[in-house]
Parts: sequence; structure tokens; C-alpha cells
Amino acid sequence: MTPKKIAILTDSCVDLSPDILRQNHIYTVPLRILCADGEYLDGVNIRSADVYRRLHAGELPKTSLPSTESLERTLRQIISDGYDGIIGILVSSGISGTYNLVRLAAEEVQADNDGLAMRVYDTLSGSVGEALVVLQILEDLKNGYGWEELTERRIPSLIRNTTVAFSVDTLEYLLKGGRIGKVTAAAGTILQIKPLLAFSPEDGQLQSVAKVRGRNQVFGKLVELMVKYCAGHRRYNLAVANGGDPAGMAALREKLTAALPDYGFVCEGEINSTFSVYIGDGILGAGIQLLD
Repeated sequence: MTPKKIAILTDSCVDLSPDILRQNHIYTVPLRILCADGEYLDGVNIRSADVYRRLHAGELPKTSLPSTESLERTLRQIISDGYDGIIGILVSSGISGTYNLVRLAAEEVQADNDGLAMRVYDTLSGSVGEALVVLQILEDLKNGYGWEELTERRIPSLIRNTTVAFSVDTLEYLLKGGRIGKVTAAAGTILQIKPLLAFSPEDGQLQSVAKVRGRNQVFGKLVELMVKYCAGHRRYNLAVANGGDPAGMAALREKLTAALPDYGFVCEGEINSTFSVYIGDGILGAGIQLLD
């Protein structure tokens, strides 16, 4: 049975503003941030700026999956709101178990709700990489894409063709938090060498894709990487992100859109609290999603 009303479910690593989430009726389950003074919900009662203050004070928060209670509550709300189809777009399984948690919950909720269709996707990405996928699905739904076309072909293609990269000022928090994946710890802080990280398309872990010396070179290298990923494609969406540097993000957007002017839309995001625990502040990111 083909769903008539489709909901989008995502997590707090998506880096879309609360206004966009609310206006587009996007359901979100928050990951948890475990701090010295208690547990917080990413994007609900803790933001990235709060995490930066804690990191600078010497505290190292930890992260945890969404609670099963909050996930079940969200799924019940979606069903109560009259949706008979749910598309889950989740943060990379290479750095979080959120996808597997939602996948298992999807099996249970479908077994208990006859006629409900639910498909869950591992984006092998995060931040504005997730956001690009969610926003394009919204566009596709408005343009009349059906359930089968979206779930069988379109969404896998969007995930496969979405790439993001981030500058990182220090690898200290990635190392301490055990999320360093394929990234080497040999970044030369004395020489001010800054690694640029991206999600591996194979396993969704973070890997080093470039290194630059000094912050001024970050802008040029991020734009260069996006132009390279574009590789002559004529239809694409763009994204920019920041962690504690909105002015830098604005400058990056200007440079990126000048180099790639034929974009469909540009997504802007502030790095979520969960990622901030591991990468700190002073972050800039860029992304591209190929559509042709």
C-alpha cells in the first residue's frame, strides 16, 4: 500500500535551524550530551556555544544516542499526526549508533502498526550533509515524487552524491573522544597545519582529505574541493556551515557561490552540540549535492 502522507524523521546532527524544522514539519530526535552537571538534549537545552564554553574550561563532555523513550514518543506523534509513511534520514553510522537504533525501532513500529511504511537511511554524513538530503527530499515531495521513486532510487542517489568537508582547528577533542577514525594525529600544530576532514563514502568515518597552513588558506581549499567534487555537473545544491564563526561562514558562502553560481539552493548550518564535543569551535564547512 503506497503511503499518502509522508513524514521526514531526522536527528539533532542535521544542522537545520529550529525555524526550518518547524516550518517544514520535520520530526527530530535529539542526541544526548553528558556533562559534569547532568544530561542535556542536543538542540533542546544545550547548544554548540554551551559546549565551547565547557571545552575551554577544561571539561570534556560525552555524547550518547537518543533515548529509546524520546524516539518512541516521536514515532507515536508522527502516527498520531496522520502520517502513513516515514522516511528516516540519520547521521553516519561511522560515528554514531543512531541509525541502527532508529532502524530497529522502525521494525517494531511497523509490526505494531499495520499499513505504516517506514524506510531508514544511513547518510554516511552529518551536519549540512544530512541537511542537504532532507531539504532536497522536501523539494521532491513538493514536486510530486512518490514513495517508491523516493525510497528506491532518489534518496540513495542523493546520499551517494552529497559531500561535505570541514576545517578543524585541533584534533585534540577527536582524539580524546575516540572519534578520530581514519584521521591521523600528525597535524602539525606548531606549523599551524589545519586538516580538512570529510566523511568516507565507504564507512562514514571521518578522514583527512587535505591540509592547509593557516586559517586564511581554509577558504580557498574548501572551495577548491567543492569545485573538484562538482566535476562539471550542472545541477547541484550547496551548503556552508560554521562552529563559532558566522562571519567566516558568510565569507565562505560568498566565495563558494562565486565559484559555483548555478546552484539550486544554499543550505546554511550551525554545527550541532554533538559534533562540537569532538571538533571544538572555529570550524568552517562546505558541501555540495549533485543532482544530475
